[in-house]
Amino acid sequence: MSVNLLGTKIGMTQVFTENGTCTPVTVLKVGPCIITQIKTDTTDGYNAIQLGYAQISSHLLTKPQLGHLNKSHAPALKYLKEYKTHNAETFYVGQIIKVDQIKVGDKINVQGKSIGKGFSGYQKRHNFSRGPMSHGCKNHRQPGSIGAGTTPGRVFPGKKMAGRLGNYTITIQNLSIIDVNVEQNLMLVKGSVPGKPGALVSIESKSNHT
Repeated sequence: MSVNLLGTKIGMTQVFTENGTCTPVTVLKVGPCIITQIKTDTTDGYNAIQLGYAQISSHLLTKPQLGHLNKSHAPALKYLKEYKTHNAETFYVGQIIKVDQIKVGDKINVQGKSIGKGFSGYQKRHNFSRGPMSHGCKNHRQPGSIGAGTTPGRVFPGKKMAGRLGNYTITIQNLSIIDVNVEQNLMLVKGSVPGKPGALVSIESKSNHT
């Protein structure tokens, strides 16, 4: 059964194995998540569950958002995310899903927003080579030609130019679980995951644990 959870990236550190091997890991605070809605083929045309994460003050939500959560008797939650599932009948509204659903050695997919770098230039965004830096040169960090003149008389879509860098939705697949702390809802994942510390991450595990 696929296990889906929401969590927060804490940061990165390193752990050492018994033979002295250093492994870089990312610390994630995962759950607890509350099922706020269950969608089925009969009611919505597809099977899915909606998870809520990160309890906040109710005055930070709108009345429609609070009304939706009140239907499932859930507290005010900052994040809601929907996951498709083939066995929606095994879940129920109000069910709490914790990090204990994932075991050491499992493989997970982690999705998050990459760090945003703002408006960036050609060298930083696309690894362009710079122009000569000698006296008299005026194209130190310029893009060069961006297209022909009269024909076609425009710049083709997709041309590599300066613009927004980062803040993309990225999924890292098949990350190994190094350790799980059920008491503090923490999980150590081998390698790096997208986003800054404090960023929301979505976790999908293909484990068969119940």
